[in-house]
Amino acid sequence: MKTVLITGATGLIGQEIVKVCHDKNMIVHYLSTSKDKLETKTNYKGFYWDPTKNQIDISCFENVTAIINMVGATISKRWTDEYKKEIISSRIETAKLLLETIKSNNFPIEHIVSASAIGIYPDSLTHYYEEDEQSISDSFLGEVVEKWEAAIDEFSSIGIMVSKVRIGLVLSKDGGALPEIAKPVRFGAGAAFGSGDQWQSWIHIDDLARLFVHVVSNKLEGIYNGVAPNPVTNTELTKTVAKTLHKPLILPNIPKLAMKLILGDMHILLFESQRVSSSKIENAGFNFKYYHLEPALLEIFS
Repeated sequence: MKTVLITGATGLIGQEIVKVCHDKNMIVHYLSTSKDKLETKTNYKGFYWDPTKNQIDISCFENVTAIINMVGATISKRWTDEYKKEIISSRIETAKLLLETIKSNNFPIEHIVSASAIGIYPDSLTHYYEEDEQSISDSFLGEVVEKWEAAIDEFSSIGIMVSKVRIGLVLSKDGGALPEIAKPVRFGAGAAFGSGDQWQSWIHIDDLARLFVHVVSNKLEGIYNGVAPNPVTNTELTKTVAKTLHKPLILPNIPKLAMKLILGDMHILLFESQRVSSSKIENAGFNFKYYHLEPALLEIFS
């Protein structure tokens, strides 16, 4: 029976990955910075760590052959200069702590699968991004993902197979962007952002959790885009949310400047355009449950 160690297991996506692991009869060890969140069950064991103090309970690695790395401060919070540092350090320092602990104890870890993000791809209305794209966004998100992936790549220096899943817009009823997108629509105040032409490469959270476990189970190496096969424009996303909720869309598009005043730098989350391909993971044997946006939203809002 395979044992995996998951960081960020109590987060939105991490919780779903744990469920899929259990469905596949995997034992889950997880790391948490909160002692209140530690549980001990036969297939689900929590271990304490504090990356800011370089502390980690090394028994978390017992019988573990693969790591799923989901840890990182949320990007859905206003980006002050101080918080920008936290967004980066929460990804880099945790990776360093894991690597140094494995190295100094010679733990036989074979594979690390880490979250990453499609924010590494430059803003474009026309480009169709695949995993071998060399250009990197000059935005803050591009900087975050480049540093994050570089920290994960270091695991290959001790012979560990490295995989990275570049996650798109995650659709879930329990958190992330969708409830915030849906909120104004429910009150009849929904509208697209800017031109509305920017591409949103989305994925249903159930598919994303299954995708991570597929990469682990099949020992797939390298970069994979964590997006559904059919990206949509912001206009189409807004219209489909309204249609699914049976609400009208009557307001004009929301100008970029207005959102910049409200959100500051993080307004780019709404206006950056990345049309991203899912072909590579499909060619590696993964079958999506939600290929199209409307069925995904119907399941979430049902």
